[in-house]
Amino acid sequence: MNASEKLPKIQGTDVATHAYTARESWRVFEIMAEFVEATERLSCIRPAVSIFGSARTPHDHTYYKLTEEISRQLSDAGFSVISGGGPGIMEAANKGAYFGKSPSIGLNIQLPHEQHTNPYQDISQTFRHFFARKVMFVKFATAYVVMPGGFGTMDELMEALTLVQTKKTRKIPIILVHEPYWSGLVEWFRNTLVKEGTIDPEDMDLIQVINEPKAVVAAIFKYYETRGFEPSAAEREMLLSL
Repeated sequence: MNASEKLPKIQGTDVATHAYTARESWRVFEIMAEFVEATERLSCIRPAVSIFGSARTPHDHTYYKLTEEISRQLSDAGFSVISGGGPGIMEAANKGAYFGKSPSIGLNIQLPHEQHTNPYQDISQTFRHFFARKVMFVKFATAYVVMPGGFGTMDELMEALTLVQTKKTRKIPIILVHEPYWSGLVEWFRNTLVKEGTIDPEDMDLIQVINEPKAVVAAIFKYYETRGFEPSAAEREMLLSL
């Protein structure tokens, strides 16, 4: 007889499985608490721009310096800047905003490696769950600025594109910075996804590819020049369904 056979049965389930199920059920309250706390802390930061990019980019890299400059210009223009709160591009985004005129926000994630909190944050919020964190990136963003990055950056980009395409969130500027990095992906979208019919040709209009910091800021202002930055009543209802 092995150890599992000695455990008493509870409605056909052993004690270990029952205990795990109980923990899993209580985890719902932990997730709720993450959403409530983050929403309360971030509700005053609009308008804001979410910036994504690699955690592995060193301080002396061109991408780091480019991100810092974009973030500083956005901050001085009146936009709070939201990043993942970690090192690399995330740090550059927070740093630029931290020394600018508007708040620097870091949405940190607990990871077994690679992620540590950078010191350039006026508001810092830590998450255990990626999905709760991703909702906050979208919920409070007036625009997405996507710098060169890896799987995490691609995940955020595809999440934003999917939510906008399916009208689960309001349409916002989604800006890819540094054309040489993104050209292969954009061409694949156009030459494979559009041609195969897995996305519509007009879905390509959801993306802008821009190289210069001033042009990034100008593109965001241009998008909103005929309306305010605040979500409309209909858009607020949409954001409740994220």
